[in-house]
Amino acid sequence: MRFHALAPRLLLFPTFLFVLAAPVLGQGEWETNAESELALERGVSWLARTQGSQGNWESNDLGLVSLGVLAFLSAGHMPGRGKYGENVDRALQYIVKSSKPSGLLNIADAQRDLYNHGLTSFVLGQAYGMTEDPQIGKTLEKALKLIANTQCDDGGWDYRARRQAHGHDLSLAVMQAKALRSAVDSGFEVRNDVIKLAMQSVRDYYKADNGARGLDERAKEGGGQFTYDGNRGTVAMSACGVVCMQEFGQYDDWRIPKNLDYISKEISKEVARLKSVKGNGEVPFDAYTLYYVGQALYQAGGDPWRQNYPPLRDQLVASQVRKPDNAAEDGSWRDTRWVHGKQGQLYGTAVSCFVLSIPNRYLPILQEGKIEGLREKLGQK
Repeated sequence: MRFHALAPRLLLFPTFLFVLAAPVLGQGEWETNAESELALERGVSWLARTQGSQGNWESNDLGLVSLGVLAFLSAGHMPGRGKYGENVDRALQYIVKSSKPSGLLNIADAQRDLYNHGLTSFVLGQAYGMTEDPQIGKTLEKALKLIANTQCDDGGWDYRARRQAHGHDLSLAVMQAKALRSAVDSGFEVRNDVIKLAMQSVRDYYKADNGARGLDERAKEGGGQFTYDGNRGTVAMSACGVVCMQEFGQYDDWRIPKNLDYISKEISKEVARLKSVKGNGEVPFDAYTLYYVGQALYQAGGDPWRQNYPPLRDQLVASQVRKPDNAAEDGSWRDTRWVHGKQGQLYGTAVSCFVLSIPNRYLPILQEGKIEGLREKLGQK
């Protein structure tokens, strides 16, 4: 099975329409430079070297495998084409073959159902947008239906693929948000009621310093941030909330700048902490947090992106493992918190490559401008 670019487009229903701009490569050395491009090539080379014949890096975690695909795609490598075309092909084949009859994209523990499903659906949406391959399209169509069918009554999602009264936490909502938006970017429709209910759920995870939450008007007063479960605030959850608002077209939501201020302060602390770290593979924060922080900054653009991206990029360049005589290590990074061993290397390296690739804007989700029609259709609250 091989994935071909420019195959016939598969559409689900009528869709939100917009025009993708052509990729705009790094807009100067403040975005990308020779050192970051070389670090990116070393990272992608590590992914290709350690992938294995099944295409899954010896992992049954489809979320991690999908991040490997995302690293290649974001660096401009298409399935079946060029130096790493076969690598992208093998990983996509593994994902598509692993899709269950229900559309579920998880073959690991059931407690990872919607985590892996959302992340993998997001990557398939990007892959479809770049190739229009019908095999990917069919898999994605079923995956999107499952996301809609498992949305909980309050607009969130549970870790397991089941509908119930309450979603579990913001980390699951952001996964599905990115999957839904990725599909829209690639020509699929997402039901309005699913998006509106999801937006309401995400806003409920915001907590102000004065204790007000959600849609309480007092939440606008003073500082505040998005939380994991309505109480626990972290850098990752602040970034996740910003990403959700952006993915749903809520570009002017008042919660965004409050969380960006917090993220910027934490980046300064983290970069200062890691200033002397060189060559040990340690990513800023952890791979999960870095993944969302990079996207939140890029989506916000302006000063948050211009001021905070360069130090994150430079820290990744400095911390990359450089061991030319050790093929299993050279060019890699590692997660510092959630995943360890070879899977931790896959996680850290794939996320680092993705973050270093953002300025190249190859992915469909990085090319679009603000979709005003989407915001008007969904309504700004």
